[in-house]
Amino acid sequence: MEKLLSKLLNYSWISMGAILIISILFFLKMQENTKMETNLDKYMPHDHPAFIYSDQAEEWFNIQDGIIVAIENKNGVFNTETLDTLKQLTRRLQKFDEIEKADVTSLYTADNIVGTEDGMDVKRFFKRVPRSEEKIQQIKENVKNNEMIFGRLVSTDETVTVIIAEIKDDVFTQEFYNEILELGKASENDHIKIYVAGRPIVEGTMALLGPADMKKMVPIVLLVIFAVLFITLRSLKGTLITLGVVFFSTIWTFGLMALVNIPIYAVSTMIPVMLIAIGVADGIHLYSHLHLYINEHPNATKKEAIRDMMAAMWKPVAMTSVTTAVGFISLLTSQVYPVKYFGLFTAFGVMMAMVLSLVFLPAGIMIFGLPKPVKNKKGEDKGGHSQSKLANNFAAAVLKHKYISIIATTVIIVLSVIGMQKIWINSSFLEKFEADSEIVQTDKFINEHFGGTSSLNLILDAMVKKMLLRSLRC
Repeated sequence: MEKLLSKLLNYSWISMGAILIISILFFLKMQENTKMETNLDKYMPHDHPAFIYSDQAEEWFNIQDGIIVAIENKNGVFNTETLDTLKQLTRRLQKFDEIEKADVTSLYTADNIVGTEDGMDVKRFFKRVPRSEEKIQQIKENVKNNEMIFGRLVSTDETVTVIIAEIKDDVFTQEFYNEILELGKASENDHIKIYVAGRPIVEGTMALLGPADMKKMVPIVLLVIFAVLFITLRSLKGTLITLGVVFFSTIWTFGLMALVNIPIYAVSTMIPVMLIAIGVADGIHLYSHLHLYINEHPNATKKEAIRDMMAAMWKPVAMTSVTTAVGFISLLTSQVYPVKYFGLFTAFGVMMAMVLSLVFLPAGIMIFGLPKPVKNKKGEDKGGHSQSKLANNFAAAVLKHKYISIIATTVIIVLSVIGMQKIWINSSFLEKFEADSEIVQTDKFINEHFGGTSSLNLILDAMVKKMLLRSLRC
C-alpha cells in the first residue's frame, strides 16, 4: 500500500484529473436523478406485517390520505361571507386532477340526515349561499342538531369549519402542494384565515424544507470548518485541499445514491455534515505530521516530505476510517429504510474521504507545494514543538491528578447510564419541525378545534373469522 501511494506521486496531475472527471460524472447524475422522498409509507419495508395489512385495508375500503383545509372566522362561520368561501374552496378542490370530486367533504357537500315519521329525510345543508339571516340561522340549527357534523366539520365553538379532500395514490407532487397553499392564501381576507394540514402537507413541507436546510446548513458548517482548518494548519492551500477532500467525497456519495436510484430521505440531509466533520479529521492528521517533518527537515523535497507523511500516517488514517465506516454499516440492521441507507452511504462517504485523503491530498501538495514552516516571534516553530509541549503538559496534568480523572470519568459514565434509561423514541414527524413553525401551529390549531389531523383505521373482520371457522369445521 505504501509503495502504491508513493508511485501515485509521480502521476499527481493524472490522479487529480481522474478525481475531477469522476466527480463531474457523479454531479451530472445527481442533477438528473436526485429526488427527495417524503412519502412516509416508503420509510418502512412493505413486507412488514403491519404494512401488508394496511395496504390490504386501503385496497378494501379505498382509504386515501386526506388534506384538511380549515376556515376560521373568529366572528363565527355562520355568515354569508364564510359560507361562500367554504363553497368556493370546496368547488375548486373538486376540480383538481389529483382529487376525485366525490372525495371532497365539507358542510357544502355533506347531507343532513333527519329522522321522520316515514323514515329518513336526506337534504343538503345548503346549495346556494344564503343571504338572509333567517336561512343562515336554519343552517346553524341543522348543524348543531347533527352529531355527525357538529364537532367534526364545524367546531363546537362555531368559529372553524373544515374541508377534507382525499387525494389519489402516488399523485402528490411539489407543484400540487404549492397550488393547495396558494389556493388557501388567496381565499384569506381580514376576517377569514385559512389553515392547511394533513399528512400530505407534512410530507410536502419536509420535501420543501429538507433541501432548504441543506443549503443553509452546509455553507455554515463549511465556513466554521474553514476557519478551524485555517487556524490549525496556518495554510490557505492546505485548508482548500482538505476541504476539497470533503467536497468530492460528498459529491461521490450523493452521486452514487442517484446512480442506484436511492432517494434522499430527511435523515440523509445530515450526510454532508457527517462527512465534513469526519473527512476533515484525516486532513488534519496528515498535515500535522507534514508540518512536524518540514520543521525538522526544512531542506527536504516535496517527494521526501510527502512520502514520509504517507509512510507514517496511511495506517492510522485507514484504521480510523475503516472503524468509523463499520460503525455506520451497523445501521444496516435497521428495518427503517432512511436509517439503513444513511448508514450505508455515510460509510461509503467515509471510505471515499479516506481514499481522497491518501490520493487527492498528496497530489494537491505535489502540485501546489509544501506548506511553509510556521514560526513564532522568537523564531521557534509553532506547528511542532509548541503544540507538542501543550499536549505533553495536558497529559502530565492528567497523570498527576489521575484519581480526579478516574472519578470524573466514573461519574460521567454513571450519569450517562442513568440518562440512557430515560431515552424514548419520538416517531412523530411533526416533532421534526420547530414548535413555532407554521405547519406545527396549524396542526395544533386543528387539533384544538377538532378530533385531529391523523386518522386511525379500525377494521372489524368478524365475518371473515366466522367464515374461516366454518370452513375448518367442515
